[in-house]
Amino acid sequence: MEINPFFMERALEIAALGGRAVMPNPLVGAVIVHKGEVIGEGYHERYGGPHAEVHALENVKDSSLLKDATMYVSLEPCAHFGKTPPCADLVVNSGIRRVVVGCLDPNPKVGGKGIQKLRDAGIEVHERVRERECILLNRRFMTYQILKRPYIILKWAETADRFIARADGSSKWISSEFSRRTTHRWRAQEMSILVGTRTALLDNPRLTVRHVEGTNPLRLVIDRSLSLPESLHLFDQEAPTWILNEKFSKTVGKTSWKQLSGEDFIPRQICDALYSEKIISLFIEGGAHTIQSFIDVGLWDEARVFQSPRTFTTGIPAPILGASGITSMPSGKDRIEVFQHPDLASRLGIRDSTPLKIEDDLAG
Repeated sequence: MEINPFFMERALEIAALGGRAVMPNPLVGAVIVHKGEVIGEGYHERYGGPHAEVHALENVKDSSLLKDATMYVSLEPCAHFGKTPPCADLVVNSGIRRVVVGCLDPNPKVGGKGIQKLRDAGIEVHERVRERECILLNRRFMTYQILKRPYIILKWAETADRFIARADGSSKWISSEFSRRTTHRWRAQEMSILVGTRTALLDNPRLTVRHVEGTNPLRLVIDRSLSLPESLHLFDQEAPTWILNEKFSKTVGKTSWKQLSGEDFIPRQICDALYSEKIISLFIEGGAHTIQSFIDVGLWDEARVFQSPRTFTTGIPAPILGASGITSMPSGKDRIEVFQHPDLASRLGIRDSTPLKIEDDLAG
């Protein structure tokens, strides 16, 4: 059988359309090909809804062609009952005799079982086609399944002389209005967003999606001793919010006080709390102390830094990553410097450890 990677690229293209709506599930696309022509395609459109394979098969107008068709699917078909029946069973029952899989599903409920079910039914299966790209697309899901924590993105704005704020903590605004709109688009792509006590108090951020259309992330603020006034925007009930503290746990409306404790209060326990709630991504907006605390224990995956032409001369220094920038791109009057953890590829199970092209979904 001749495998055409173009059709896997198409599966990846449509898989990405699922966006934030499918989380915490993975992004998946499926394309059904008969004699070099696409006869059906589909993607996972929303969490709890039909999977990509279901949509692709439903879009095939002449089911008699399936016995001679090939399905390209970006992620291994599931083999277990979740919110929907196993997709591997659906593919087996469809009559398709060839399946090309982009990458394996690290979920232990799947983990090769889907592919084995296909092979046990006599279906010809080809694995790891465009594997690197398929894993990259689902780096949030992969991190959650493999490392048992959310995928962590750091974001800050810094001056040309590498200050994140003035000495008194004020910083409105280092980045341009164009860059701030970009930040709102990034917020809409992630499941949760975090700031520290000082940032909440000095900046009074909303941490919502306003300049673009999208879903508000879960808001998290570190407030160990519950010193923040409830007049802040973070208490406005506009979006689900966690107040991370050492005193107590309770919920009032959309606001939940989550009690954490211990030396590792900030990084590890926050990741554990998010993991338990199936939150697969965390966007950290600051400030410098909070961001650095995650960097110091290696709990970060990528960083997006707005570099402004402005200078402060003195102030609060920007975080130190200890990693080289992967790429740079314009953002209005600013530039975005993109970093990734040196171990990101290996963390995701990618055998080739060269840097990933994580910047591809940042500017669009």
